[in-house]
Amino acid sequence: MSTPRFALRSPPRSQRSTPSCPSRRAVAIAAATAALVAFGVLPAMAQDFPSKPIRFIVPYAAGGTTDLVARTVGAHMAQTLGQAVVIENRGGAGGNLGMDAVAKSAPDGYTVGMGAISTNALNPHIYKKMAFDPRKDFSAIGLLGNSTIVLEVSPSVPVKTVAELRAHVAKNPGMPFGTAGAGTSMHLAGVLFGQLSHTEWVHVPYKGSAPLITDLIGGQIPVAFDNLPASLPHIQAGKLRALAVAGSQRNPALPDVPTLAEAGLPGYAIEPWFGVYGPAGLPAPVVRRLEQALKAALADPGVKEKLVAAGFSPKSSTAAELATLSAQEYERLGKVARSANMSAD
Repeated sequence: MSTPRFALRSPPRSQRSTPSCPSRRAVAIAAATAALVAFGVLPAMAQDFPSKPIRFIVPYAAGGTTDLVARTVGAHMAQTLGQAVVIENRGGAGGNLGMDAVAKSAPDGYTVGMGAISTNALNPHIYKKMAFDPRKDFSAIGLLGNSTIVLEVSPSVPVKTVAELRAHVAKNPGMPFGTAGAGTSMHLAGVLFGQLSHTEWVHVPYKGSAPLITDLIGGQIPVAFDNLPASLPHIQAGKLRALAVAGSQRNPALPDVPTLAEAGLPGYAIEPWFGVYGPAGLPAPVVRRLEQALKAALADPGVKEKLVAAGFSPKSSTAAELATLSAQEYERLGKVARSANMSAD
């Protein structure tokens, strides 16, 4: 039965509703917290982090270069942090599915993910629907490094240099080029090549490097932009011909192969970068703890050797440097994607 409208008796103290204004206790807690921050006590509490295993989401399939990088680096971070770093592969939608899981996780440092040039800079410009905004939904932790993209041709194509390829395409406009997928950094590399070389191409996306390489070797597709680790054994065996690499520097595995800038396209540079991110709102002490563990891993000679052997170039950074890179690349790649009408849908 409801309380009569004319009853004026106050309810017992235990049943009274909480007043809208802050209680004295809440004010006291807020003041105490501010004092702790001011005197540096809360940052010291980061020493208690982590107290349980950390989930490291890799937004790509298991078994590739990114998986190897995450597992190698994660194992060393676990030694530094004193807790297991558990790798979780969650591929799909160009890495968007896995990074969405990171964005929606609790901001406590126990879930991080491997973001990249695609997920955190390019994808928002080429996917019609994005479940997250990389400018707002992540806390940068630090760089992992870069991979290398190689411009390569089938042995059946009568060109041996980038200049010869440009001349060949000028005579055969609309020539197809293959990549490991729409919306990938390899797709971006091909688009930028067409823009700067003033040549016309047709993009042919494959579902990964393996089928692309098979068709390239067989002559079903004449030209490709691919991740170097996947193509390197076939280049070294003479089954594919490398014309140039897309980065700003030559790759140690192919010291005689020029960069595209050296080969006649000044200013050309596409270097797929990878970094570790947590959800937005990670406490600064937790970010610093993870950043330090990541730097220690990338500085380890054994870790470096294993990553370089896989065709990956390890490179560490501060959290602030990764945040700046992410913002700059978001703007730069947005212009490239819009001018080329790039789409992954």
